[in-house]
Amino acid sequence: MTFAALFMAVGVLSAHLVYIPVGIAKCFPVQHAINILTAVLLGTRYSVTTAFGTSLLRNMLGTGSLLAFPGSIFGAALSGILYKKTNHIMGAVIGEIIGTGILGGLFAFPVANYVIGTPVGALFFVWPFLISTLGGCVLAFLIYHSPVTAFARDRLH
Repeated sequence: MTFAALFMAVGVLSAHLVYIPVGIAKCFPVQHAINILTAVLLGTRYSVTTAFGTSLLRNMLGTGSLLAFPGSIFGAALSGILYKKTNHIMGAVIGEIIGTGILGGLFAFPVANYVIGTPVGALFFVWPFLISTLGGCVLAFLIYHSPVTAFARDRLH
């Protein structure tokens, strides 16, 4: 739980520093890196919980939008599921790309249209979410291969 809380704190604190504005969305590559790292280090439940908690706190503090929910939760879930099946970082990376970039981008459409009231095309968020996700995946891959993460992996498993 402590690691999950730390990941949430990093996600919330860095939300106002590193983001890519795309219309009403704020693409956040650090969240994608956090999704992958929590999936690998803590598992699917913690990854999804951390993504939800970070999105909720960012919305409450005004540094995120409602699109943070579909933009992070699907990637966190699929990242954890594919990591568990493959037991390899690339499984988590592919899960994040498909979950956030494609599924999250598609599910952002009804949120934008019907909840926020911004008319956009059905595929409007897929490319920005994919670009943001790819940046986060590279970041997560580099952090995963750092000595600090190796130390954490040894202690958590």
